[in-house]
Amino acid sequence: MKACRRTVGLRLAEPLRISRSTTTARDAVRLTIEHQGLHGHGETVTSVYYGLDTAAVTHWLDRCGRGLARFPDPETALETLSGQASGDLSGTGGPVVPGSPPAVAAAVESALLDLVGKRAGAPVHRLLGTATAPAAATARTIGISSPHHAGALAARLAGEGFTVIKVKAGSPDPEDDVARVRAVRAAAPHVRLLLDPNGGWSSAAAPALLGRFAELGVEAVEQPVAPGDPEALARLAASSPLPVIADEDAVGIEDARRLAGRVHGINVKLAKCGGVSAALRIAALIAGSGTGLMLGCLTASSLGIAPAVHLADRARWTDLDGHLLLAHDPWTGIGGTDGTVRAGSRPGLGVRPRTLFDASGSHIVAGGTSRARSNAGEVRS
Repeated sequence: MKACRRTVGLRLAEPLRISRSTTTARDAVRLTIEHQGLHGHGETVTSVYYGLDTAAVTHWLDRCGRGLARFPDPETALETLSGQASGDLSGTGGPVVPGSPPAVAAAVESALLDLVGKRAGAPVHRLLGTATAPAAATARTIGISSPHHAGALAARLAGEGFTVIKVKAGSPDPEDDVARVRAVRAAAPHVRLLLDPNGGWSSAAAPALLGRFAELGVEAVEQPVAPGDPEALARLAASSPLPVIADEDAVGIEDARRLAGRVHGINVKLAKCGGVSAALRIAALIAGSGTGLMLGCLTASSLGIAPAVHLADRARWTDLDGHLLLAHDPWTGIGGTDGTVRAGSRPGLGVRPRTLFDASGSHIVAGGTSRARSNAGEVRS
């Protein structure tokens, strides 16, 4: 097998402000694995919060790419990687180098799933045991902004077909959050509302704020208080009038084990937990506990979002809109502009590079042109 990578810049259509930061752009590093003429793709995006800059991502992907050389085919590599995700580290090693960031492990697994699916002529969801292509109403995120802007955006989104809107919260003045939610509710009275303070509320203020947002018709709240004290989050959830979903306090399987049955939901992001296999382990762990599964994402292209879309039938809440926040998505294939993401029936992940035309009318492929800053690296088996 041969592995190579390419880095492209992703620019957001408008800045996304949350309680701890504002994002305008990030890099996406694509891993491509080739075997016998077929290619599988996965993506890792940079993240200040997770401590991943472009140099770190490319370093780890290159090391994992070299690790793939020991495997005779992608099926063997994928089976070994699944063992790594389940904690079985016996043998000579796997396609993911020990110590790799979870986001890198997720990209390697995604590329292998894409390639194995293409070799089998089957979409990834069938490899995972789901016969019918998953489709789910995805939340569409509105960042911290003025009530007027948030209301106008909510009205437009509702008109486009979105039935779930997630509003970011955690402003220095909680009254700003209340005003924003009121404006969204007035502009889109029939949508389901989710709220995400990203840990921006104090423990003292959170109980009263949960009550106020319950009165405004919010359906659930993600990570209302700062991460680092999951016991405090569980206590807050026990008395909350709204479902409380753990996000920053629920990174991997042990966090999920600690919180299962004690919070109302866990937001599983493949880049956070380590990929599809790890997400399936978390889903199995919390099943029947009273804790629902939420599928979330980082801002990424359709390539980066696609693996989670193939799991969407397992989630109570779906928040897979990262590609919809971009000024230009270099990949296509999972939809979402009408409020619904769909896995589709194409082999593998079901995504493909978006075709563009340059100023002269010449045919080009996004991600391989001067429009996107790119660097290529290659590791051959």
